Order: sequence, then C-alpha cells, then structure tokens
Amino acid sequence: MDTQKAESLWTHLHWLNVLANQGSYTAAAMRLGVSKAAMSQRIAELERVAGVALVQRTTRSVRFTEAGQRLVEQTRGEFERIAASFAGVREMADVARGTVRVTAPVAFARQQLVPHLARFSRAHPEVRVQLEMSDRLTSIASEGFDLAIRHSAQVPETHVAWKLCDTRSVVVATRTYLKQRGTPQTPADLAQHDCLFYPRAIGSGAWSFEKTGRRAENTRVNVTVNGPFSANNSEALRDAALEHLGIALLPDFSAQAALQAGKLVLVLANWRPVGAFASQLHVVRPYGAHVPRAVSSFAEFLRQTFKQGFPLE
Repeated sequence: MDTQKAESLWTHLHWLNVLANQGSYTAAAMRLGVSKAAMSQRIAELERVAGVALVQRTTRSVRFTEAGQRLVEQTRGEFERIAASFAGVREMADVARGTVRVTAPVAFARQQLVPHLARFSRAHPEVRVQLEMSDRLTSIASEGFDLAIRHSAQVPETHVAWKLCDTRSVVVATRTYLKQRGTPQTPADLAQHDCLFYPRAIGSGAWSFEKTGRRAENTRVNVTVNGPFSANNSEALRDAALEHLGIALLPDFSAQAALQAGKLVLVLANWRPVGAFASQLHVVRPYGAHVPRAVSSFAEFLRQTFKQGFPLE
C-alpha cells in the first residue's frame, strides 16, 4: 500500500473503530450520521486495500477477525487522542456546540424534561439535543449516549454519576372517584378499591407503606392491590387515574402537574409508599478524560432545572 493510498483511508479506519465501539452497522451508521450502506461500503473498501477480511458479518451483529481486532486495537488510542485534541481546540471558542445524545425515562422526559428544552436551546443555540425516551437501562457508551438520566436506586460504578434530585412516590385519585367509592384511611382499605399499578409480576400488585409523623411506628404494611388497569409506564397510570378509573401509585414527577392543578388529590397522605419507585434521579455519563462543553452545559442545565425536585403544592 503506497503512502498516498494509506492516507486516503484514515476516514475508513475511523469508521472501523466506530463500528467496533457500537457493535453493529446500524448503530455505527447512526453514530456517524451516515447510511448503513455507506458504512458497509467504507469497510469493504478498507478490506479490499488491506487484502484481508476485517469483519465477519452476521444477521444480528458483527464479529471482528483477528486482523480486524488487531487493527482496531492499534489505532483506537490515536483516534481518541485526535478527538480529544480537536475537542480542546473547539473549546477555545468558548461556545458550546455540537450534539448531545441523552436517554431518559419516558414519563420523566415527556412531563418534566421536554417542557424545559426550549430554554436550554435559546441559551445554547449551537447545541443540538438528541433525546431518546426509554424505560430500559441502555448501555450508555456502547449505544453512543453522552448522558443518561436514571430513576434507579443504583448507578453503574463504571460511569461518572451524580444525584440530580430526590423523588418520592405518592398515592393519588380524582375527587370524583373518591366521592363514588370513599376515601381510604389506611393502606388496608385499598383492598376494597380499584388500584392502578405498575406490574412487577403477573396478576395483582403489591404496595408497601410506612407510617409518617412523630408517632409513627417503624413497621411496614404490605397490601395486595388489584384493579382494572396496570401499565409499565407511570404516565399511563396517571392518565387512567384522571379518567376516574381508580387509585394510582406514581412517582412525584408524574403526579406533580395534575396535583398542582387540583385534578388529582393525595390519598393516604400520612403513609409513605416505599419500594415502588426509586427515591432518586441520577445523571450518568461515561468516563472520559475530556467532556465536551455541550455535554457539560447540558449537565449543568439539568442540575439547575431539577435541583429543587418536584414540589407538589
């Protein structure tokens, strides 16, 4: 391979590294902003010039040959240094720019995050936010996300993580439903009500409570609940409650707007639901020596926007 030909393949080598990081042609093409066909063509050209197969293609994933793996391992560090150097030069402009890929839980993203994004965009006009709303715990680095918002008790130790805010679970219903069916005074009363729950197992749900207040006993009450509707999305449960379908157990960020508007009211306010949803929201990012200004700006935006949590009054 002559020098001129080799230099024309630097981009091809970069794409090969991206393919190795992403694990599939589809994910790599999405990360690079190109078509899957273009991605496949570049790798084929690289193999043709190298004179050896680099990637073994399967229907679901890609596997690297010994030659391909060796090439990736020997060039990965160089491309990482190039990316860091270029990012550092761009930071000298003191302007946040580029794309920030974020993944967040569906209900939180729709009800809390999206309404604030216009304010971020006005403050950072050269930053594009690409949001994926999903309740599954994605692999942040392998799927190309810069940040993840996690509503979970634990965060991966292999990532940089910090608490965004505390959250709590609340039991809510409409006044219409409570007028028709009565207002529960203790968790045990829920057995006589239609309850809207997040299914942790097939069939009925189980809610746990602890008494609040100075005279509260350190005991936990477990109640088996049942009702006409269950869903693995708190926004869907909230909407069902708004239609007077029953009593719902929700995270505060899903119930906040409806409670503040008086469309829902708190039920069993002297009891604290435990174990249903996580008690904190976290922001997570992959480890990296250099954090682009666009990513750090969005992270700071999240801190400032949600530092007070979700007051219900």
